[in-house]
Amino acid sequence: MSNGNGVTATLTNAAEAVADKAKEIGSAVTKRASKAVKSAKKTAKQAEKAVSKTAGKAKKAVGKRVTKAKKTLASASASAKAEAAALKKKGTAKKAAAKKTAKKATKKAAARKATVKRKVAKKKVAAKKVAAKKAVRKVARKAGARKAAAKRTVKKAAKKVARKASAKKATVKRKVAAKKAPAKKAGARKAAKKK
Repeated sequence: MSNGNGVTATLTNAAEAVADKAKEIGSAVTKRASKAVKSAKKTAKQAEKAVSKTAGKAKKAVGKRVTKAKKTLASASASAKAEAAALKKKGTAKKAAAKKTAKKATKKAAARKATVKRKVAKKKVAAKKVAAKKAVRKVARKAGARKAAAKRTVKKAAKKVARKASAKKATVKRKVAAKKAPAKKAGARKAAKKK
């Protein structure tokens, strides 16, 4: 009976030790996973800040181009007005033609300005979207890889713990069987002598 109690005590001690190790490994893995999530969030915030900075720069560039277009429009309208004044002196027919040319010039300048604005805005928006998508994809890939690695380490640790526990149980069973076998032989010999 004393041998059986010793074996159960060793088994319980071994099981407790294995459980403690498994808990330690699991807590370490969860800490790593939480760190990975935090770092992923930080990178996402950094990507958002970078996108906002590029948006500010794009707005400034668009403003500069708009001012340039306004200047060209002002110069074109001034030249058209000068031409109209010169044509007024020459005659009414020429006056009407001058008005038409002035209108056409202003319309063309306005159309060019609008097209320039649209093109610049479309390019900047497309560049911002692409940069934001790339940053989000990178963050998602990193977080997924870290989670997968953490799961693998947990599975490996659990398998190792299970293997050690089964090996310890097998050795304890062998020792108990080895101790019981000579006791049974001695009992059989005593029974044979009594007969």
